[in-house]
Amino acid sequence: MYILECADGAYYTGSTNGDVAARVWEHNFDDVHSAAFTRKRRPVKLVYAEDYPTVDAAFAREKQVQGWSRRKKLALIEGRADELPPLSRSRTDGGGADP
Repeated sequence: MYILECADGAYYTGSTNGDVAARVWEHNFDDVHSAAFTRKRRPVKLVYAEDYPTVDAAFAREKQVQGWSRRKKLALIEGRADELPPLSRSRTDGGGADP
C-alpha cells in the first residue's frame, strides 16, 4: 500500500503486488497503466508505503486509508500514529475539527 503526493497537493492511495518504485514510475510516465487521477496531476512522488504479505491484505489497507480524511493521511505520512485515533472521531464528537 502506498500514498503518492500529486503536483497539486492531492493524495492518491493505491496498492501493488509488485515493485512500488516501478508503480510510481507508471503513475508518472505510463498513460496506459497509470490511474486517471494521477495522470491529471503529474508529477507524483511517493510519500508513504507499507508492505503486506498478500495482495488481499494490501488492498484491504488501501481501501481503509482511502476513506480517511486528508488530516489523518498526513498524520500517517508524518509518523504521528498517536494522533490517528482522535482524527477518526467525527466532527460532531469533537475529534475531527481543527484545533
